[in-house]
Amino acid sequence: MATVSNIKDKIKKVFPVKQASVLLEVVDIVNETVKVKDFNELKEIVRDLAQAQKELAEAQKQSESRLSRLETAVAELTEAQKRTEQRLEELADAQKRTEQRLEELADAQKRTEEEVATLAKGLRQLRKEVGGLSLTMSYAFENESYRMLPKFLKENYGIEIKEKLIRAEIGGKEINIFGKARKNGKEVFIVGESKLRLDERKEQSIEDVFNELEEKVKAVQDEYGKVDVLRVLITHYATKGFQKKAKSRGIIIVQSFEW
Repeated sequence: MATVSNIKDKIKKVFPVKQASVLLEVVDIVNETVKVKDFNELKEIVRDLAQAQKELAEAQKQSESRLSRLETAVAELTEAQKRTEQRLEELADAQKRTEQRLEELADAQKRTEEEVATLAKGLRQLRKEVGGLSLTMSYAFENESYRMLPKFLKENYGIEIKEKLIRAEIGGKEINIFGKARKNGKEVFIVGESKLRLDERKEQSIEDVFNELEEKVKAVQDEYGKVDVLRVLITHYATKGFQKKAKSRGIIIVQSFEW
């Protein structure tokens, strides 16, 4: 049978000092006032309290463990949030640099477009000047032909020019070389075109030359009636192939080095 002394020793071992002190006072009071049966009941109560205290301590230990894990998780979450915020700042900086680069590209494109526009304007001017130079050369070549053709045609084809060769507009067509002549005692009209070079290897160009000449012949015949027309092409150089094609159409080819 347990004695009061044993019970006190157990209380001191199991409970904290303050709780043990209170329980010891209770034991002393009970020891003085209760019977053995009542004391046994008290022991059961004390035992239950001890078990409850033990379970409470274990629960507290588990709570502390969970709290520790929670603190760790919160710390990790805080660190992850910190890294996320840092990454967002980096992305914001990258976006800012991208926007700046886009602005620079837009400015560069604008400058490029302005330069292209300037080049295009210069190219148009150059084409205009080249076209003007080509036209000047063509006119100079035609002016020379007005002086040289009469003698050349007479000596090589028996064609005698009766009126001065001129540049004329007939039926809305500009005719480079136009004039009246006689061949074998018969009046004929001279209709000629000047080209710097004639090459049969440029098939489309050949047809364009022949078609252009025929359009001008038609304009003369519409103006003067069904007159005989001598077709003439003057050039600095005509390939043999082109000369052959022209001859088959009854067109006289005159190269500048021949007069």
